[in-house]
Amino acid sequence: MTHYSYVGTELELFSAATVWKSYFRRHIEPFLGAEVLEVGAGMGGTTKLLCTPRQDAWICLEPDADLAQGLSQAVERGELPGPCQVVVGTLSQVPPRSFFDTLLYIDVLEHIEDDRRELEQAAAHLKPGGYLVVLGPAHPRLFSPFDRAIGHYRRYTRSSLRALTPIGLLMVRSIYLDSIGMLASIGNRLVLSQSMPGPGQIVLWDKVMVRCSRLVDPLLFYSLGKSVLSIWKRPPTPS
Repeated sequence: MTHYSYVGTELELFSAATVWKSYFRRHIEPFLGAEVLEVGAGMGGTTKLLCTPRQDAWICLEPDADLAQGLSQAVERGELPGPCQVVVGTLSQVPPRSFFDTLLYIDVLEHIEDDRRELEQAAAHLKPGGYLVVLGPAHPRLFSPFDRAIGHYRRYTRSSLRALTPIGLLMVRSIYLDSIGMLASIGNRLVLSQSMPGPGQIVLWDKVMVRCSRLVDPLLFYSLGKSVLSIWKRPPTPS
């Protein structure tokens, strides 16, 4: 296996974005099944957020060996939920006949160069009736030095994600989240052009802008936002 080292430095910075995490959890929870594969588990922030006693198995797949070691240590210390297991590598390290109720890509797919092939591989591990969930940064025109600094290949739109739909899956949900935070992204893109936001900016965004977005997004029918959430389903096998 080729050694992979994550180039981003934002994981710890964004770990304090508790309002944002609570917001997207509300939209993802209904699609979490009993057996979950989380691709790109990083430092385990999403794992802690989403894994509950309802899950029988939660595989933390992480290609960065150092991050994976940290995940394993967190499991040993009981800092990650009981069902968690850590696998070092990419989908190619997952046995071909391993199938899951949910596959998660939370701010991960944009780091993968061949995203179409990645989703095709993901679909091959999805049980009938299972869900493939992708949350990522929205709008290519907002691509900034920050995106480049943390290893993003792209930003997405609902249309560009729909175009990646794997054969055999149906898109069941596609929405934008955080309309107010999108203003901050526009400001950074056009005015600040920062490669990395500061802690104070993260707090302002999370505690003020995301709270406003939770109120405004439904009024806009989730048609605007700095993040895009797309969910596909493998239809159940006919009885």
